[in-house]
Order: sequence, then structure tokens, then C-alpha cells
Amino acid sequence: MFLTISTTGTPERPASDLGFLLHKHPDRAQAFSTSHGTAHVFYPEATAERCTAALLLEVDPVALVRRAKGKGAGQGPDTALAQYVNDRPYAASSLLAVALGGVFSSALKGQCAARPELATRPLPLRVVVPALPARGGAGLVRALFEPLGWRVEADPVPLDEQFPEWGDSRYVRLLLEGDQRLSDALRHLYVLLPVLDDAKHYWVSADEVDKLLRAGEGWLAGHPEHKLITSRYLARRWSLTRQAMERLELARLAASDDTAAEDLDNAVDESTDTEERPVPLAVQRREAILAALRAAGAQRVLDLGCGQGQLVRELLKDPRFTEVVGVDVSMRALTLAARRIGLERMGERQASRATLLQGSLAYTDKRLKGYDAAVLSEVVEHVDLPRLPALEYAVFGAARPGTVLVTTPNVEYNVRWESLPAGHVRHGDHRFEWTRAEFRTWAEQVARQYDYAVAFAPVGPDDPEVGPPTQMAVFTLGTDQAGTTTATAPTTKEEKAA
Repeated sequence: MFLTISTTGTPERPASDLGFLLHKHPDRAQAFSTSHGTAHVFYPEATAERCTAALLLEVDPVALVRRAKGKGAGQGPDTALAQYVNDRPYAASSLLAVALGGVFSSALKGQCAARPELATRPLPLRVVVPALPARGGAGLVRALFEPLGWRVEADPVPLDEQFPEWGDSRYVRLLLEGDQRLSDALRHLYVLLPVLDDAKHYWVSADEVDKLLRAGEGWLAGHPEHKLITSRYLARRWSLTRQAMERLELARLAASDDTAAEDLDNAVDESTDTEERPVPLAVQRREAILAALRAAGAQRVLDLGCGQGQLVRELLKDPRFTEVVGVDVSMRALTLAARRIGLERMGERQASRATLLQGSLAYTDKRLKGYDAAVLSEVVEHVDLPRLPALEYAVFGAARPGTVLVTTPNVEYNVRWESLPAGHVRHGDHRFEWTRAEFRTWAEQVARQYDYAVAFAPVGPDDPEVGPPTQMAVFTLGTDQAGTTTATAPTTKEEKAA
């Protein structure tokens, strides 16, 4: 297995600086033991004008088979058919990716203690892999590397040059050229070589998700083929692929919201301008909700569509909220919410304040009756419009909390998001996004139907032309002159049956 990385330079910026980045001296040939053979690093050329580093991996096929036994590693399409005679010693695969990660670990992380400025500098790089398995052909090779800024040549290798009628093999000779930071180039190779081979030599466990996300940081989430890359890298293990995709989406949203992933309200994707809004919109939204709940004097609160529990966690920090109930249809989201708020680590008294329930807001639920307040934060826009009346009745007609807070994106503000293409909604799962007039019309109609008063408040900077990024409605249950709650008579067959 063979790979070369070349660069060019000038007397002022000699190409031989590549040795500093790789932490391997150009004048030495070095050998490193791996779990499946020996990796050799040497420099066929090293001058100020041009420098090439080569990685040669000698694989011991016997060691490969012995280490695979009992670990599920023999399940790849090649090793399953021929344990000892196959392409593993010759064609780039996960074996070469592991060697890259081990031999060039510091370079992969972008670390260069001797010359730290080199690690941040793009270099004119040329990468050659003489034999690369490409399940999907040269077209897939280009689809994977070109979006990352590489110029790609992927020349198919014929099955046998003496018999051209047999056609091409599944192998290509890969040439990549482009101005890239070395750490980025190595991370691209680390992920995409095994993806193209599509046959890992070891059992893919949960820690592979962390490896993928570390190596893919900054480029994988926005790659047009990120789903294929994730699935193949994780050997098509559905549970791991789903976990990685969720974390990739969270990372993408966090980057656009300019906040830490753990603090992101991932129900909405909103790009923010940190110079204009140093406090992330997700944080401003939670602060506005907390202020409204305190103003209403609420003590027992429902977080409907609680997701991963960001708001539940903030509510539990304030002792005035004596009971907090998070409700979500996703059991996985509730599991993450329990972990986020530390439910298992709480003392008995603190844990008695928090409850997480699985439930759908499209149906009435007796467990939700009798609470002071309910919050629907970035929820209604995820509901199909024909199903919205069911949610309205379940919350306003059946549960009937004293106060209901609803936040939703203001579609008029979308023109202020420079990274949001015209005509696109902020999140792929949004069924709609309302203007301020549309939201007001909906809220006032719901208030009339279910005997609530409603007021409106902006969340985030209130632009004089397009309004705030988030709009909030505060519903207050109607009371008669004696101060008792009034309720409207059921007017539909569904209400009468309930």
C-alpha cells in the first residue's frame, strides 16, 4: 500500500518544510510498527523547490486474519471470501487510514510545535494513491473530493491490459491537487479512503462515531455526500449512522447559531451575526420564556416538545418552578434530555421537581391537565398545517394551562440571514414559517376560540423593517369578574367526545 504527498516551494518558503509538518525528518527513512504490519516513511525528494513524503505500508496478511478472529472484522466483502489472498496488502483501505492516523497523528491534528505558523498555512499539495478501491467508480471519487477543493484525476485501472475487453477493475489511480492545509488533507484521506473501499478491516464500534466527527470537523457536515460518507464509514450500522447524523446536524446548527452544540436549541437553524448579537438567539429565546413565566407567576410548567431538555434544565435552576414536565414524541430526545439535566444524579428532592414524558401533541393527554403554564418553543412550525387544529385543542382546549407561551420564527427576518438561501426555511423539518401578520392572525383566532387573551413580544433584535428573528405570543386564560376560570362549551364532535 503506497501513498505520496508532495508540495512545492521557494527559497523563502522551502518545500522541505513539509518535514516539520509531518514531524518526520527528510534525511531519514523511518519504520513504525502497526497492528497489521510495518509502515515506512521516507522522502524520495526534498529540496527547497519540491518535496515528496511517501508512506509505504507493508501488511502481514497472517496477522490481519489472526487479529480479525472473533471481532467481526472478517465480515468485509474481501476478507470474507479470501482470508489470506486478497487486495489488502496492495490497495488503499482502512488499513492505510489507520496508518495515516498513527504515523502522522500530530499533523492530522494540525499541531506543529517547531513551526506553528506552518500548520495554518495552505500549501500547494499533490497527493497520489496508485491503487485505490472505488466502489462507485471514478464518478464517486470526484463527488467526494471535488467539493473539498481538490482537482481530481481518478483513472480506472483495467482488469488486464492484455485483455481490454474485460473492462476496468474497481480500482483507480488517484491524483489530488489543491491548496490545502496539510491537516485538512490528511483528515480528508483518513475518512474518504475507507469510505471508497467500503470494507473496513475491523469491527466498527461506537467509538468510530467520535473518530469520524473529529476527522470530519469543519467539512463533513456541509459535504453534499455526508450521508453516504457517514453510512459507509460506519459500515452501514444503522444505529451508529443515525447517531452520527444527529450529531452532525447539531454541529451544523451550532456553527450557524454561533454557539456551543450543548447549548443549542436544535429545533431551529438560525444563522447569527455575532458582532450584532453577542448573545446567541437560542439563549435569548430561553431568557424571554423564563421572564414571561416569572411574570405570570407560574410554578408548575410544561415544556411541550422539549427536545433535548435545554429549557427544562434552565427551569430547574430556578427554585420558583416547583414542577417541570418535559414532553416529547421522541424517546431518544427524552433520553438525551435526562442526560443533559442529570436526572439520575439528582437528589430525591430535586428529582421530584422534574418529569419527562413521551407523548404526541396531536392527541389529548390527561397527564397534562392542571398546570400553571405550558411552553411551545419552536414547535408549531414542525407540525403539518392540517394537524395544527389537533395540537390547538390538545393544548388550549384539553390541557388548558393558565398561561401558554408560543415562539416561532418570523419568516420576514430570513432576509437578514446571509447564509440562508432566498426562499428557504430555517430548518429542513419546518412545514411553514409565518410572517408577523400570519402569526398574529393565528394566535388571535386560537385565543377567541378557547377563551384566552393574547399579547405579543419580540425575541431578539427588533429590526424596524422586518421585525425580530423570533416572535412570541403569550396566551392568558380568560377569567370572569370573580376571578374564576371560564371555559367555553365544546363546539365540535371531537370536543364533546373528549
